[in-house]
Amino acid sequence: MANNLQFKKNQNEEPRAEGVVDFTPGIPSEVKEIVCRAGSRGELTQVMCQIQEGRDQGKAIRRNVKGPVQVGDILMLLETEIEAQRLGGGRFGSKRK
Repeated sequence: MANNLQFKKNQNEEPRAEGVVDFTPGIPSEVKEIVCRAGSRGELTQVMCQIQEGRDQGKAIRRNVKGPVQVGDILMLLETEIEAQRLGGGRFGSKRK
């Protein structure tokens, strides 16, 4: 089976098997607070998390998470620049006149 793999060799890269995908490394962030449930059926959870490594280390951002999550969990984020919108009606609720 190893004989069927074709290797490509670029000038600046090591040889790789064709069809191999390189993934972007995730940036770890710790869930500090669960803000609220979101989505039409409550399938999303909005959390506040703190970036553990990288350029934005120490920054706290708001993210939407699908699936079970609790305080203390580590999320692996692909990007740390985009923050989720705040949910809820704010101070006056949705009955603003």
